[in-house]
Amino acid sequence: MPTMTEPLRLAPDPAAPPGPVGAERDDPGSFEAFFESEKAGLYSALCLVTRDRHEAEELTQDAFVRVLAAWDRGAIEDPTAYLYRTAMNAFRSKRRRAGFALRRAIGQAPDDDAYEQVESMDAALRALASLSERQRAAVVLMDLLGYSSEEAARMLGVRPSTVRMHASRAHAALRRTMGGAP
Repeated sequence: MPTMTEPLRLAPDPAAPPGPVGAERDDPGSFEAFFESEKAGLYSALCLVTRDRHEAEELTQDAFVRVLAAWDRGAIEDPTAYLYRTAMNAFRSKRRRAGFALRRAIGQAPDDDAYEQVESMDAALRALASLSERQRAAVVLMDLLGYSSEEAARMLGVRPSTVRMHASRAHAALRRTMGGAP
């Protein structure tokens, strides 16, 4: 375990001799192993939810930093659910703060038409954009990433029935948007 004077590293220092840091990374219960197994999935989910790769990358990093802090305290029962819930909460908070600042600065709500201006976007991504944030999150977690409603509920910090309701409404909206496609 690094002391307060040593820098925190997620990857071993190449100049350091092999030792406990490298061994910790191979431990399936280590934060490093958790990070490696979850980073791509979280980033992909956030790309779809936020529709912005840069914002998704920033939220992914922030979520892992927060999880690491809780990990060191041993305060996490389900790390994957905690990670996704942290990321989704950070996303909603960021959107809320940005919307408030924009309305306060110019007196109107933000206009989300950037998605329609990009002609090369896939029809499914445009359909996802028409959903609410919670509906998008439910569809991404359950349909695209394959989590059950119980797992998705833990990640979003809601009840499983709420996730199923958001997913059901999202499916209906997607059918309407895509012209009745199954």
